[in-house]
This record gives sequence, C-alpha cells and structure tokens, in this order.
Amino acid sequence: MSAAPGKAQRGHELHQLGVAALAQRLAAREVSSVEVTQHFLARIEAQQNLGAFLALDAEVSLAQAHAADARLAAGERAPLLGVPLAHKDVFVTRDFPTTAGSKMLANYRSPFDATVVSNLAAAGTVTLGKLNCDEFAMGSANENSAYSPVRNPWDISRVPGGSSGGSAAAVAAGLVPAATGTDTGGSIRQPASLCGITGIKPTYGRCSRYGMVAFASSLDQAGPMAASALDCALLLSSMAGPDPDRDSTSLDLPVVDYATNLIAACARSDWASGLKGLRIGLPKQFFGAGCAADVLAAVRAALAEFERLGAELVEVDLPLTELSIPVYYVIAPAEASSNLSRFDGVRYGHRAASYSNLNDMYRNSRSEGFGDEVTRRIMIGTYVLSHGYYDAYYLKAQKIRRLIAEDFQKAFTQCDIIAGPVSPTVAWKLGEKSGDPVASYLADIYTLSSSLAGLPGMSLPAGFGAHRMPVGLQLIGNYFQEAQLLGAAHRFQLATDWHLRTPEAAA
Repeated sequence: MSAAPGKAQRGHELHQLGVAALAQRLAAREVSSVEVTQHFLARIEAQQNLGAFLALDAEVSLAQAHAADARLAAGERAPLLGVPLAHKDVFVTRDFPTTAGSKMLANYRSPFDATVVSNLAAAGTVTLGKLNCDEFAMGSANENSAYSPVRNPWDISRVPGGSSGGSAAAVAAGLVPAATGTDTGGSIRQPASLCGITGIKPTYGRCSRYGMVAFASSLDQAGPMAASALDCALLLSSMAGPDPDRDSTSLDLPVVDYATNLIAACARSDWASGLKGLRIGLPKQFFGAGCAADVLAAVRAALAEFERLGAELVEVDLPLTELSIPVYYVIAPAEASSNLSRFDGVRYGHRAASYSNLNDMYRNSRSEGFGDEVTRRIMIGTYVLSHGYYDAYYLKAQKIRRLIAEDFQKAFTQCDIIAGPVSPTVAWKLGEKSGDPVASYLADIYTLSSSLAGLPGMSLPAGFGAHRMPVGLQLIGNYFQEAQLLGAAHRFQLATDWHLRTPEAAA
C-alpha cells in the first residue's frame, strides 16, 4: 500500500491502543483502569482547543475506574471492563449534564441513564465525559453547537463533520479510545469519514433509543465510533439489544457477539480466501460528477483492494438517490417539530427571564433556547405538517421513502454489500458553508438514502484526498447484516493500514 499522510500507530502509548488492545492489557493486569483513565483525562485537558468535550468530571470517571479495577482484581473478565469512552451529548446521563449541544437544555441533569449508556456501564466501561455535537443533532459540520464548534484534529481550521463531530474528533485525536454517536441521516458515518476513523450505524432499532434526546424518531439510531471495525464490533455487542419496555421501536432480536465472530473467523482455515464470493454493488449514482475527484480516487483504490481480496464488484442502480435530500428534509424536520414542541419553557427546557404573557414566554423562551438551524428545521417541519400541506409534502415524502427502500432491496438481489463514498468532499473550512444551509445538506447525499431505508451502514478509512485530509469508504448492508459489514471491513483493515494513520494531535 502506498504511503499516506500521518503516522502509523506503532508506539506503546495508551492512547495509541485501540479498544481491543487496551482491553487485553487491562485483562492481563499490565495496566489499571485508573492509570488509563488518568492518562486520557490529562490528554483531554491538554487539547481543549478542539472543542470536543462539553462536560468532564474527573471524580466520577476515576470512581468508575476504581470500580472496574476491583472487578478485574476479583477475577472478572469482560471484553470492555475498565475501558474508558465518552458519550455524545444527546444520551442522557445521571452523572454528567446533558445539553444536546443546546442552550435550551443548559445544565440539565437527567435522573436516569440512556439504555445505551447503562448497557455500556454494565459492561464495565468508564465514562470520561460528554462530547460536543450539533444542536439536537442537527447539522453536518458540528458548527451548530450552542457552545463552540468542534475542530478537525487533522487540520483545526476545518470541520470534523456532524452531528457526531465531537465523538469523531475525540477518537481521531486520541482523547478517547471510542465514543458513542447517533446517526439520523449520516451523523456517524460522515464525521467518521472526515476524521479518518471507523463508525457504524446499525439497522434502525438494533440499539434502543430510550434516553436519547430525540431529533427524528423514525430515523435516529445509536452506534459506536472507534479506530477499527474490531473495536466497533466490541462496542456494538454491548450497546445493542432489545428494550421492549422502554422503546417500542427496538428490535426483538438477540444480542450478537460481533467481536467474537470476527476473531473466530480469523482462526478459520477459509480466512485466507479473504472476501472471495462477496459481491459489492457500486451504485452509479454514487460515482457521478457530484463527487470530488480526490474522493473518488481514494474510494476506487479501496475498492480495488477489496477486489484483490476476492470480492466481485458489480454495478447496481439506486435511481431515487437524488430524491433522498428533499425527502429527508421534509420527514426529519416534521418529526423534529413534533419532538421539540415539548421545550416551551413551561415544563421542559429554558424559560426566558423576561416576558409579559404566556405567548410572550413561549416565544422568548424558544427564541433564546434554540439556535438558527434548529429554528429553521422546526419552521420547515411545522409548515409541512400544517393543514393543506400535509398531503402535498409529508405524505408524498413518506411514499417516496418507501420507494427508496424498495430500490435497495432490488439492488441487494444483485449484491451482498453496497459501497461508495461517504461524503462528496473532504472536510471543508470552518464557516465555509455556514451561510448556505443547502450546501451543508448536500454533504449528506450518499448517506441519507440508507438512513431513510433503515439500513445498517458504516464508514472506514480509505485514504487521503485534497489538503491531506481523510477519505472514508461507505459500506451499506441489508437489514440485520451488521456482522457481514464488520467482517468485510475487518478483512480490509487487516490488509491495509489506513485506520492506523493518525493526525499529529494523536501523537
């Protein structure tokens, strides 16, 4: 493989170890969870210029680390026991404030943990803090946070992607070994691509949405972000699972031990055959003029590596891809308008200090609490749901959404996995698109359609493009095929070292 910018992780510093390697050292008692936690807390303190964290509490984190060390000393062994991570600030937590990146929820403390948070805590992870994000997860650049923009550790003058930009930047910079994220229209995959890490959005319903501050309820899905597919597999195994009593949309499917499956596959005699027999579909709509030449070059080189490993590349058709943007920006704002209506200053959210009557209180509280992008989407959503426009916009968008899902099912009769770029460009400059919301919306053209269909998808590092910035390869699977996606990504990462490349900030 040709040389690339950055440096490979060959050192033995704790922050250069992935989740799997760190877990092995913890299990072998070569290092304590307290030592690891202190190491990462020091790194976070030293790199506050990235704006990745919104909340820290060293006392809470170290108490969790001491508890993990006690479990390890007692002989307990679990894949994530003692491993530190951080949560996107849309997951409610008892021990840390939850703001969803908004002034509307400034200083809010939840009386309970989100299911994803409690599942990972039960697995023995240590929470380092809460990660910055676009306000209420609305954005593609992480410039919509009410507190500060997040900066890309490969070039701090550029965006990390959004809305899970704090999560992606923190992992890429070596501030955390892994993080949780949420993906509504690409908010795990796009920042993972722009920051050069691995992230997976599972099938809609695979992870419980209970305790996740809602943006668009029929689209929001939690997922892990880490350096490698193996690390993501370890996290997803603990994050996922049915939650019927608290989330009616959670899938009634048993938890899959994705990481053990990957490790077992490595030990089988047929592993040497690589990806022989795997059909990878390439939608012609993903490889057109709308994608930058440098991104296409990196993606095609990665696909050539898959072909070398035995996969077969076939062309498929997703004819309604270009309609995914207008469909998404009708459905998602409509659901956001409904979900955010509770934040009116009466029972929930910020209440204005000055007002003369009830309507004035509503208006002032919401004007002060919500930022421009959230306000814009609430207005769009309210409009498309209003009398006389529901049938013309919202209902029609839902019908096209069904057709988009059917297009994917037709494509999967010809292939096993669909591949292409994650983003049409590498990370852009901070402020470059902030005055043009539509330009930001177009950055999600390759991720929206699979989100509308509820399919699993992931981004894995595939090279570098213009300005020496990372490029991600997107893999999309059929429903419930996370194991297949992770397996293909893991094989690719065993044969390449793009996922080992790190910015100078992670040195």
